[in-house]
Amino acid sequence: MFEDCLTTLNNYLVQPGIYFTKLIIRMLFDDTYRTIKSRATGIYKEKGSKFIAIAIPVRDENEVKLELEQIRKEFYDARHHCYAYVLGFDKAAWRANDDGEPSGTAGRPIHGQIQSHDLTNTLIVVVRYFGGIKLGVSGLINAYKSSTVDALSNAEILEKTVDEIYEVKFNYEVMNDIMKIVKDDGLHLLSTQFDLECSLTYKIRKKEADRVNDKFRKTYGSKVIYIKSE
Repeated sequence: MFEDCLTTLNNYLVQPGIYFTKLIIRMLFDDTYRTIKSRATGIYKEKGSKFIAIAIPVRDENEVKLELEQIRKEFYDARHHCYAYVLGFDKAAWRANDDGEPSGTAGRPIHGQIQSHDLTNTLIVVVRYFGGIKLGVSGLINAYKSSTVDALSNAEILEKTVDEIYEVKFNYEVMNDIMKIVKDDGLHLLSTQFDLECSLTYKIRKKEADRVNDKFRKTYGSKVIYIKSE
């Protein structure tokens, strides 16, 4: 977590201080995040050029790569395929790409709208069909921003919880005590193993994890192991 914080600090040093402060507070104390439900599109036209924005929910960089490949095939005849994405509930991973447009005129305004809408796990690609007339720096920034805004206005935005996955190992003799905790707290079990040494893998909302894990740890002979967050 500390390394993620440092990464985000470095990435956002150029951003306004207020946004930077809110981001760190969210990383440390919030356990919800906003993302889009499904693919959405938007369009903007200016002086013969057409900008088509495609907003896509993604979970990791592998999905980003696959979606970019698909978009390039789908819009194979477009002049540019510019994009930006943000990943992770802490928004620690992000990238903006101008794909041949003047530096800072495409990827950055796309990324800025992802930030403004407080989204993560979101990829937005804007493809441009050139109309023969140059738009200039300010015109390009406005075009990429406006098409992105249109796509996000057509997207359904969801608020999700940050969940953590743990494994608890315990002796067979205390199974009833362990299963009572599972029932009382309504835990979502992912896998179970019942033998001389038993184990359960479960998913729990981040803000509830410490309280429930303390219950498990107070059960004789039990050990709680953190696996990952998602």
